[in-house]
Amino acid sequence: MPRAEPPRLPGNARSRGRRVGIRAAMGSQGFPPLLLMLLDCWASVSAQTRATPPVTTEGLNSTEAVRTTLRPALSPRPHGTPKAPVPSSGPRPTPVTDVAALCVCDLTPAQCDVNCCCDPDCSSVDFSVFSACSVPVVMGDSQFCSQKAAIYSLNFTANPPQRIFKLVDQINPSIFCIHITNYEPALSFINPEVPDENNFDKLMKTSDGFSLNSESEISFTTQSDSPDTGKYKYGARLQTSDSFLRFPSPLTSSLCTDDNPAAFLVNQAVKCTRRINLEQCEELEALSMAYYSSPKILRVPGLGTKGQIPITVLSIFIQSLNKTLTRLEDAAVLNQTLAEAGDVKICTNVVLEVKYSLTYTDAGEITQAGLALLLGTVSRAVVPLEQKFEIHFIQQNTKPVPLSGNPGYVVGLPLAAGFQPQKGSGIIQTMNRFGQLTVLRSTAEQDCLAVEGIRTPVLFGYDMQSGCKLRLPKAITCQLAVQKVKSLLKGQGFPDYVAPFGNSQAQDVLDWVPIHFITQASHMKDSCQLPVALVIEVKWTKYGSLLNPQAKIINVTASLLSSSFPETNSGNEQTVLISTAVAFVDASEPAEAGFRARPTINAKLPFNFFFPFV
Repeated sequence: MPRAEPPRLPGNARSRGRRVGIRAAMGSQGFPPLLLMLLDCWASVSAQTRATPPVTTEGLNSTEAVRTTLRPALSPRPHGTPKAPVPSSGPRPTPVTDVAALCVCDLTPAQCDVNCCCDPDCSSVDFSVFSACSVPVVMGDSQFCSQKAAIYSLNFTANPPQRIFKLVDQINPSIFCIHITNYEPALSFINPEVPDENNFDKLMKTSDGFSLNSESEISFTTQSDSPDTGKYKYGARLQTSDSFLRFPSPLTSSLCTDDNPAAFLVNQAVKCTRRINLEQCEELEALSMAYYSSPKILRVPGLGTKGQIPITVLSIFIQSLNKTLTRLEDAAVLNQTLAEAGDVKICTNVVLEVKYSLTYTDAGEITQAGLALLLGTVSRAVVPLEQKFEIHFIQQNTKPVPLSGNPGYVVGLPLAAGFQPQKGSGIIQTMNRFGQLTVLRSTAEQDCLAVEGIRTPVLFGYDMQSGCKLRLPKAITCQLAVQKVKSLLKGQGFPDYVAPFGNSQAQDVLDWVPIHFITQASHMKDSCQLPVALVIEVKWTKYGSLLNPQAKIINVTASLLSSSFPETNSGNEQTVLISTAVAFVDASEPAEAGFRARPTINAKLPFNFFFPFV
């Protein structure tokens, strides 16, 4: 409903009589009482300001002359003085926002606030230390078509400095502005009726939940903290048809807590233990396959039964007592069963590992839910039972980032490399994994200018060597030739770091191996040095167990070999051979066989054991 201030009328001595005539003339036509009250307020404001001498200003759109007064002090309501209580029923006075009496920067009572030009507690002595007015313009709602604006400034040329106050009519140039304010409930806040011993029963009858209805048909409703039904947000718990998706995890101890919810986009991998009674394994839900496969995840929170995503069992592996694995072709739900193997009681089909894989869209919706299970056989020898739980989120229509190994490098896959733009940031890598660390590529033409930009990736475990011929014209300078050769050898973006493992994360900067760049020049002095070769040496070692060692890069060195710039003695061109080489060096030390030492008995006899013979 549109809102605006009352119609503007001239502020002269005849304005009140003219408005009285308007009121008398329109009273018979059902003129709104609210507008008549606003006209009376406007008459009082105009009568107070009609004696102010007019001055002209620039930079503001105004419809009448600007009123300027030297305002050494203002007289608003004193601080700490309580307002008169407004009755909860009956007609309320029309609120009039007098911008001349407002001071939004007056924060401390009975003290002058620095650079607060509208503070009534400030004097001329305080103005002498002001630099500018922190709030130069005080006005009401900027959406009104026309309203009053109080402008404050300081006159530093006067001795002592004085405060200048201007009251202008501000015009809103927008055509979408509020012209008339005729929505009565919006002019003041509703005074709620406070419950007491007299009206408690009446309020209880009229209340509807958490809302109280007033005479103006405006209710204050306390909305419950309901979840957003639009989409899942980061960290929001995944809702199911009856509750939420449970993700058991250890909290204060290593014991599993089943009431922990799975959070959206939070990848987790935890281990926890359970203290179980083997005779009651068939009754424990946390050991059952159906406990993890039966919930139905809501596509978006609060959607109800309309958008439920069932959990699809992708794979089931059975682990025997001797740790052998067998994959089941059928994904039917298996129940744990208590059996006897001779004199030993065992419980079969017990859940040992749970892996969730959830697919989501960029709009925050769950589209698919997969489950991979590892079931095993439990005996008394493995009680308490250890379980593993994992959950991963995969965005829809995206391909997973390929790795060069997990964790160690695999022979034939490219080296992961990147650069750090600034200290403290992560490693930046190109999306093309075959273009992160490259060398010059050889062609049949052996022309460096023809193969410029054609690179080949550095593959782990493969020693490489390539080269080309660069023809230098007679007129080329040494500095220009050096820049050209360096761009050929290093490529467009030579990295600063190499990943130690094939699955190293970009945020783990301290784990990455820096590339040591070395420049080697000839022994001839006072001559221009032209780079002719780039040699990359990668040292790696075997890391981990002897049964399954992982390849880890421990050092990378890039050597730039230079020679003297060739002088052209005959002809117009000089040919220079440019070459690159990559060498992988196994720096791992041979493993030494270790045997457990024989136990020794550290026994001491008492000092008088052989008494009286010795």
